[in-house]
Amino acid sequence: MKKSIGAFALAVLATPTFAAAAYPDQPITLVVPYAPGGTADALARVIALNLGKKLNQSVIVENKSGASGMIGEAYVARAKADGYTVLYDATPLSINPALHNMNFDPAADLMPLAMVSVTPNILVVPKSSALNSLSDVVETAKAKPGQLTFASGGTGTVQFMAGELFRQGRDLNMLHVPYKSGGPAIMATVGGQVDMMFTNISSSLPLYQSGQVKVLAITSPKRSALLPDVPTVAESGLTDYQVYEWNGMFVPKGTPADIVDKLQATIREVLKEPSVKEKFDSLGADIVAAGPADFKQFLDKEFAKWAGVVSKSNLTKQ
Repeated sequence: MKKSIGAFALAVLATPTFAAAAYPDQPITLVVPYAPGGTADALARVIALNLGKKLNQSVIVENKSGASGMIGEAYVARAKADGYTVLYDATPLSINPALHNMNFDPAADLMPLAMVSVTPNILVVPKSSALNSLSDVVETAKAKPGQLTFASGGTGTVQFMAGELFRQGRDLNMLHVPYKSGGPAIMATVGGQVDMMFTNISSSLPLYQSGQVKVLAITSPKRSALLPDVPTVAESGLTDYQVYEWNGMFVPKGTPADIVDKLQATIREVLKEPSVKEKFDSLGADIVAAGPADFKQFLDKEFAKWAGVVSKSNLTKQ
């Protein structure tokens, strides 16, 4: 009897075990914490389609919008760290900690996977505006304190923060006019209900091309090929001024290193595809394709920058 049990045990030990299925062996969910139709959503779908092809697996975009992106972000932060739930996020992630009492910590609960792209904002004014340059804006704001207005899609949005960073940098007294979203804000600018707006280049370039607005400046450190004659805000004297609507990808903290490496490498391959670059270019987005370490370094600077802007604005954390 003892020999039989011993023989059975040896037989079990000698039986080869099946290796774990290679990642990914099931569909991946790419969570976009914003509503469908925006720039982040459009670019995420381009990434998802091409990522799926290279991984030979479905990558499904799922929009979980609300609370400035925090609903979708928290969902991913609490998801199983197995590489099957990925976050495609944007600049609000780096602004939210300064403005909101969050129920998760982006820096601790989310792992930077890849910085995908950056999209500059542009400062637009109505076509009929007497403002024709940043110098005009500064001179008018100083001559008429509190009278110049700038629109945004709401306090805490990238449009608001870009305007505040400019206002603070030049020590100007300007009035912020918040709207429920970016759409009504830009339409109010076109209609002359407000004086100006720092708005996303991809959504507002058609308004410039159709002659409905004038573009006074761009928020990137270098001029854009889409608007080569438009100066940067930095050229006006704010040498360190830089505002991007960045896009990047994250996974829950604790995701295995081999999965992170595979995803990051595949994303870099996707971003090299000519069709992907063409789509990004058409939306004014510059592909970055930075890895986790560089992305984290960028994020640390963004967190610090927006925390400083919020502090100077005397906004109450909610």
